[in-house]
Amino acid sequence: MTILKTKYGRRSFLKSTIATGGGMVLGFSWLASCQSKTEEEVLAMPKEWFEINSYLKIGDNGLVTIISPNPEFGQNVRTSMPMLIAEELDLDWKNVVVEQAPYHKENFGFQFTGGSRGIMSRWEPLRMVGASARQMLREAAAQTWKVPMEEITTDAGMLIHKASNKSAGYGEMASIAATLPVPEEVNLKSVKDFKIIGTSRKNVDGKDIVTGKPMFGLDFKKEGMLIAMIEHPPAFGLTLKSVDATEAKAMPGIKDVVTIKSYKDDFNKGGFDTNAFAEIVAVVGNSTWEVMQAKKKLKVEWKPITAYSETINGFRGKETKNIPAGLESSTSHQSQMEALAAKPGKVVREDGNPKDAFKNAAKIIERSYSAPFLAHNCMEPVNAFAHVDGDKVKLAAALQIPSLIIPTIASSLGVPVDNIEMEITRMGGGFGRKAYAHYVVEAALISQQLNAPIKLMYTREDDMTNGIYRPTYHATYRAALDENNNLIALHVKAGGVPESPLFANRFPAGAIDNYLAEEWSIDSNITIGAFRAPRSNFMAGAEQSFLDEVAEAAGKDPIQFRLDLLKRAKENPVGEKNDYDAERYAGVLELVREKANWAQNQSGTHRGVSAYFCHNTYAAHVLDMKMEDGEPVVQKVCCAIDCGIVVNPDAAQNMAEGAITDGVGNALYGELSFKDGTPVQKNFDKYRMIRMGEAPKEINVHFVQNEIKPTGMGEPPFPPIFGAIANAMYKATGQRHYHQPFLGSKKLIG
Repeated sequence: MTILKTKYGRRSFLKSTIATGGGMVLGFSWLASCQSKTEEEVLAMPKEWFEINSYLKIGDNGLVTIISPNPEFGQNVRTSMPMLIAEELDLDWKNVVVEQAPYHKENFGFQFTGGSRGIMSRWEPLRMVGASARQMLREAAAQTWKVPMEEITTDAGMLIHKASNKSAGYGEMASIAATLPVPEEVNLKSVKDFKIIGTSRKNVDGKDIVTGKPMFGLDFKKEGMLIAMIEHPPAFGLTLKSVDATEAKAMPGIKDVVTIKSYKDDFNKGGFDTNAFAEIVAVVGNSTWEVMQAKKKLKVEWKPITAYSETINGFRGKETKNIPAGLESSTSHQSQMEALAAKPGKVVREDGNPKDAFKNAAKIIERSYSAPFLAHNCMEPVNAFAHVDGDKVKLAAALQIPSLIIPTIASSLGVPVDNIEMEITRMGGGFGRKAYAHYVVEAALISQQLNAPIKLMYTREDDMTNGIYRPTYHATYRAALDENNNLIALHVKAGGVPESPLFANRFPAGAIDNYLAEEWSIDSNITIGAFRAPRSNFMAGAEQSFLDEVAEAAGKDPIQFRLDLLKRAKENPVGEKNDYDAERYAGVLELVREKANWAQNQSGTHRGVSAYFCHNTYAAHVLDMKMEDGEPVVQKVCCAIDCGIVVNPDAAQNMAEGAITDGVGNALYGELSFKDGTPVQKNFDKYRMIRMGEAPKEINVHFVQNEIKPTGMGEPPFPPIFGAIANAMYKATGQRHYHQPFLGSKKLIG
């Protein structure tokens, strides 16, 4: 049992009573007791229910409404987060109604869905909401029945006093409970007592989704709303010079054509204020079709940008970025990366004496790996609603981090932050793309100029050519073996455009006496951002492909080779900065070996294994492949995951299946290339996505059972699939693949 205090600092856990009586409303602060104090915590909640939302409403009929705080784009947090509250409140799940919270910093803290931190960061705070409400209800019953509170138990929304044979529903005691002081501390349930957490609950939005109910950003409508679409430079390295909108304005249904600039010149950008084209042209009209036709009539001139530097206030503090001029191409990127890979990089970590180990090695293996830019391609294209009325702003947007774009909007519009209201709509996909909400700023600026409510919509081409891509990467690995084929040294040097993907302290760091990690990067004017499991999505594939090749050179089974390294890391680790738990890492490999029947491979099936740690979670895959008509076909993927306590097993399994399928598609086909600053792939006619018939025929997901607090789930199963499919393809074809996409490009490096 965990005991948590409920009051901290100058502001604390608050409650308020519904004015009409018969109900109870609880507010809840982002309590510092639950996590270390970071910018994700905000110590405040509402005092009045009618003015601002809280987490919990208890009606006099026993129906309970739980407000889900974080944006939803497919991970099912709108089901899993309310489950945490319902568990500690001891509810009957069928009596729970879930509502989406609007943006409200003081009420709901850091409303961020991404980084696989949703459940992990809300694990204890949301349970405390339920536990505190339950204790207040027990106290209300005790006072009413004049019995000790310790004798009051609860079960599925009922208060029970066995000695007197009295019982009451929560609704009967809610009004009294709302008048009581919030307890100083509460007891959270032990894992063994969970009734809801750890059981599968269907998506609370499932019926609405499959029946097409309006709930996504694109569905949002308001009376009098106009449609806006943008025209941005056709290439990175260009900016707006002039626009002649005479013909466009004369088109039917067109209200205006305006130019906007997203940021004021003195605005200090944050880490998620990335915007490829800050100055754009917007066409506004009555309908989508009319606006699209008018866009074709625009006559816009563009000019080259000049090189500049800017300072960004990111999560890791201030960072200076250099933005070069010029029109970049993928061919030049590749040659630049190969040139830098051949030179010494910045040393990030060094254990032992790698130089001497390589000098004295009996065998040296060196391989290089690369991957292209990738576009997010969310099913729902970018969109946002905005209505700026004087200094009042109302927004409705599909975005991942509302709080980080609000200061930008306030600065760009010249309005107070407190005057901005935002409704959070469901997203049709995010994957990191919708953490960069420049499109909400654009919508607000267009609305301000038109003095009307507008709905901004990107076409697929607008979205795919607007940046925020997964960077292009390159990594070179070297391994030194002694005369007995023991791995005695490893050297990794990784970089990319415009960032390095290196994680210097991850496995196999800590498992090898002599280890060297170097990095480099190349400045670019192509904007990049978080892409499902940032950086890990490349490094896992490169690292795990290389380890397989080293295991083969050493004459060892690839799983046992990894387990031997992890045994060393557990029993006698090298260095003190290793950021993984070797025992848990080994656990997923052992589980996937067992569940996949690794030693009993079927005839005609080629198997690849891969494992990786990221977002505080461990995942391992065994992928079975067959060759049909000369093409690889993924038959089955067996997956083992250690993400701590699994809150909603069905939802977790769905996330793993989605990540695996997404990874197979990106590994085999995903590629965004550039020629003279222009994306070559602008829509799905050229950007290859996985098709239904190419998805794995079978995916089996197995979770390590433990009582560790939940960790990441949406991203960790994604990175290791790249290595698993590469290793299976080698078994199937006899050829190693070093450049992604494996089927979309014939280029092999190494």
